Amino acid sequence: MTSVDTARLPPAERFDFWQDLVARQSSTATIRSAHADDFTASARVVDLGTIRLGVWRYPSLEFTRPAHLIDSGDPELYQLALPLSGRGVMTQQRHETPLDPSAFALVDTVRPHGSRLRPDGATPGAVETLTALVPHRALPLAPHRLAALFATGIPARTGMGALLAAFLRRIAAHPEQYAPADAPHLDRVALDLIAGTLAGLLDVERELPVDVRATGLRARVTAFVRRHLTDPDLSPAAVAAAHHLSVRSLHRLFEGTGTTVGELIRTGRLERAARDLADPRLRGLSVAQIGARCGFAHPAHFSRAFRAAYGSSPREHRERAVRG
Repeated sequence: MTSVDTARLPPAERFDFWQDLVARQSSTATIRSAHADDFTASARVVDLGTIRLGVWRYPSLEFTRPAHLIDSGDPELYQLALPLSGRGVMTQQRHETPLDPSAFALVDTVRPHGSRLRPDGATPGAVETLTALVPHRALPLAPHRLAALFATGIPARTGMGALLAAFLRRIAAHPEQYAPADAPHLDRVALDLIAGTLAGLLDVERELPVDVRATGLRARVTAFVRRHLTDPDLSPAAVAAAHHLSVRSLHRLFEGTGTTVGELIRTGRLERAARDLADPRLRGLSVAQIGARCGFAHPAHFSRAFRAAYGSSPREHRERAVRG
């Protein structure tokens, strides 16, 4: 991970430094800002191997990459951008789409494009954007098809886009939680989620490689499990039915991942129960009630499963939290 902050530089040098940083990370462009005289900004870049994630925080900014700044030797990259705060627009190929936290925007960096971003009322004085740079060759989708998505809104709060946004935001926000050896796996999952999201919008999911489709389906299954942990009837059979799969196909989907759907359910419920038991706002609830709200229908089963996972009973866990 690389982090920079222009606040460490003299005000007169900050904007030029930012322009050089953007050129090194993505492409040469014309950048303007009403705050160029004192450009206080920061960036955090996480290189996963194929994908390069960035979180950029800055005052208002106008970015333009015209044809005369594009060279035949420039790296061929797609850029997905998701504003975390702020509002603006992105343009490419006569398309123009609003930029806001509800949607990604996709551009091809070796074609002319531009964007404008400014703070909104929620975060006055600051714009924050999450970006993912992906080489053309890394996506199993034809460039002429992807062109239909340039500078169009790609939903980030529903469907595959929501799973992709959550995954990228988690890595970019807390890269310290992952070991260097995790990078290839994170890279592969991110690529598959990006491909699945874009293919779904183009209605060409069946053309994706089998392993890419499997990654997307596992992500949807995992998200479904997390949303329904409180349902005591949640089981591998119920998950399979909700996704129009046989139980055997569901189990096969998770082969080689180091977990099963049953373990996802059990671990998710226990983690939620551990948090709830330690939450002072929930001390009015009994241990049995905590177990029930986390999907455990039988108190004895809850207690046994909790002790097996944490080495103490739910009551002991709560008492330690109170003392702490």
